[in-house]
Amino acid sequence: MYFRILARIKAALATPWKRNLYILFFAQVMTAVGFSSIFPFLPLYVKSLNSSTGLSVEFLSGMVFSSQGIAMMIASPIWGSLADRFGRKMMVERAMFGGAIILSLMGLVRTSEELILLRALQGLITGTVAAANALVAASAPKQQTGYAMGLLQVAMSSGIAVGPVIGGAFAELYGYRSSFFLTGALLFLAGILVLFGVKENFKREENVTKKKTGFRSSWGDILSSSGVIPAYGMRFISQLGRASIIPIAPLFIATLVPAENQLNLFTGLVIGVSAFTSTVSAVYLGRLGDRIGHRKILIASMAAAALIYLPQSMVTAGWQLLVLQALAGVTLGGIIPSISALLARFSRPGLEGAVYGLDNSIDAGARSLAPLLGSGLAVWLGMRATFTGTAVLYLIGAILAAWHLPRFQGYNINQQELPAD
Repeated sequence: MYFRILARIKAALATPWKRNLYILFFAQVMTAVGFSSIFPFLPLYVKSLNSSTGLSVEFLSGMVFSSQGIAMMIASPIWGSLADRFGRKMMVERAMFGGAIILSLMGLVRTSEELILLRALQGLITGTVAAANALVAASAPKQQTGYAMGLLQVAMSSGIAVGPVIGGAFAELYGYRSSFFLTGALLFLAGILVLFGVKENFKREENVTKKKTGFRSSWGDILSSSGVIPAYGMRFISQLGRASIIPIAPLFIATLVPAENQLNLFTGLVIGVSAFTSTVSAVYLGRLGDRIGHRKILIASMAAAALIYLPQSMVTAGWQLLVLQALAGVTLGGIIPSISALLARFSRPGLEGAVYGLDNSIDAGARSLAPLLGSGLAVWLGMRATFTGTAVLYLIGAILAAWHLPRFQGYNINQQELPAD
């Protein structure tokens, strides 16, 4: 058994695209741990800093989050198009090494305004997820994109699940600033891993770029491909649904778990369990999508998410919310990699960087809008309405996916349309 496992590992590493995938998997875990380790205490870090403008802590905390998302929404499509011209590995290194410098500098800021500026710069420079997705999509066989994207989703979910715990421990032991230095170190190590481990035989696709010289031309080519715009719509709906409950989740949990000494632990558990179950389900559902079609997995997962989020608006105990969030994580393990795999199949080879750059921009836009949507529903209709609204969003997504996503499997390397799944 032991030698059989070693033989399989050796065979996988001998396959260039699998070797790159596994290296990017570990690099993605490290970056996810790093970025997520600073999230739990960012508002507290803002509160501990001075302000050169005298603005409220609440406003400055909001700007710390929104500035990064807005900047990434603007920059991601440009970086994606550059990846198609100069190589995807270079863009991964740019995101990781650039992020290492910027996150380390955040540990040295003196005012909240300096932190906001660096967060905006982070949004302009980083974008490891889009860069890694583009590199994997360009090298993995089309019939295995679901498995590849599922594995990258496992890396993200795993890192997000443990990152807040590690960051919180560092902040508790050594202060808030130490977590930024930790994140910078993790990003730097991930960049070194990609620099020396990933091999990219980059060749600019002549049949795609011969007539396309500008950013707008490549984006036009992408958006004119059948299925791409509906897939982007699914990404926006999915991220909007996921992120809309973030602002009210801790407050809602506080109404279910009255004991203050258990509140922080239980809140972390509710947030972490979704990431854990999506990690478990992503690879399986990605492989299943490779066999039966990612369109089917996406529709079924969105419909299931709607059914699971709706009863969350009616829970009366903390354990009920915990169980339902665990089930919601399973559906996310089907939604997120399925959309990534569909984008790889619907778009023409040679445009992977631009495809996932636009994808990351749409994701960032949804993340910027979602807290406003969730908070607005909570203020107008109560906190439970946010879960109902999320269920409605996923139901709309399932209906639109069934109605608008084409059934054909996409394009092969020769630009030929593949048959329906």
